[in-house]
Amino acid sequence: MMKKTINWIIKLVPVVIMLQTLYFKFSAAPESVYIFSKIGLEPYGRIGIGLLELIASILILIPRTTFYGAGLGLGLMLGAIKFHVTELGIDVQNDGGKLFYLAVIVAMFCAILTAVYRRQFFSLFTKNK
Repeated sequence: MMKKTINWIIKLVPVVIMLQTLYFKFSAAPESVYIFSKIGLEPYGRIGIGLLELIASILILIPRTTFYGAGLGLGLMLGAIKFHVTELGIDVQNDGGKLFYLAVIVAMFCAILTAVYRRQFFSLFTKNK
């Protein structure tokens, strides 16, 4: 019981964070438009990355595809961290680094999920019995 609860918490943390940012991306909130304009990906990058975060969140919640969702989420967050470090800075528009730290948290939880569910990746290469 405890293991299942911890497993769901590890899944829900990145999913909740990624899903709550979708509102800002899809509603073209000024902060999102600023960020994606600064990295040259506005508006298609903002919307496309929002869609990929939605797909990652759904895949994480489906038990058979958790590894793939976590892998996608990890890749997206590593990209976000890269842009924070190289172009945006940690503190974006006086947010105190909130977006950067949320990206780091999501990346950490997605990395844990990819490690825990790594057998799903290898199951692609084995026959079902």
